[in-house]
Amino acid sequence: MYLDKTQRAEIYSRYGQNAQDSGTAESQIAQFSFRISHLTEHLKKNKKDYSTQLSLVKMVGKRRDLLNYLKQIDIARYRAIVEKLNLRR
Repeated sequence: MYLDKTQRAEIYSRYGQNAQDSGTAESQIAQFSFRISHLTEHLKKNKKDYSTQLSLVKMVGKRRDLLNYLKQIDIARYRAIVEKLNLRR
């Protein structure tokens, strides 16, 4: 798989509280963002891969749901993760 244990631990430690912190919304959003960027690059090369396109749309929706949840719970954490990941222009 393109995202092994060391890469996940690095993502969790950068955006979560520690290397094993896979439960917080920030670490999940960061992981979805990494996977979304990976699939976007794949789709640039393989334009007719419709199953990957469907998976990408589902992942973007899940990330959007997590961002909405975080926005309702704590607006400061939402703004911090959006700024760290450059999700808004």
